[in-house]
Amino acid sequence: MNCSTPAIPKRTKERAKSLVQSFEKFIEDNKDEITALQVLYSQPHSKLQFKDIKALADVIQAPPRLWTPELLWAAYEKLEHDKVRGASGPRLLTDVISLVRFALHRDSALVPFKETVDGRFGRWLGEQEKGGVKFTPEQRQWLELIRDQVAASMGMEMDDFEYAPFAQRGGAGKAYQVFGDRLQPLLDELNEVLAA
Repeated sequence: MNCSTPAIPKRTKERAKSLVQSFEKFIEDNKDEITALQVLYSQPHSKLQFKDIKALADVIQAPPRLWTPELLWAAYEKLEHDKVRGASGPRLLTDVISLVRFALHRDSALVPFKETVDGRFGRWLGEQEKGGVKFTPEQRQWLELIRDQVAASMGMEMDDFEYAPFAQRGGAGKAYQVFGDRLQPLLDELNEVLAA
């Protein structure tokens, strides 16, 4: 069975191409002006902060552009269907990172940022197990919540335990009960590994 790319009307494809070209030109033209772009252009790059990603998203969504991550994602899918995953559905704000990295040809596929973080988390867990580190089911639940927080906001800080979904589970106090003195080193390591 041959799974071919669905036929896309020429006019639709031309609009998508124009949007992608405009986005990539915007990135090039603003690489020295916008902090998130400066970080993504630098090799190796320093740590991106959520506020910088939000500032970039705000700029691209403002007039005259009015680009949303969903709109850009759909345009790339129309042009490079075989390289784009997770095209349908709402985007996380952090998906802007995936869009920029793909536009810069740093990533060969356009993948939702959460999917990238999930993959890194799975590899990290595997390395922990190979190293003899065992996590209880309760610890795994907390680790998965931390993973999701990193995917949504580029990091996890102690203050984040005061908010949902952590607060409903007992917040920082409960997290310390579950991990003990390992909590802060685990947060530091997961921030480094997952948000790289």
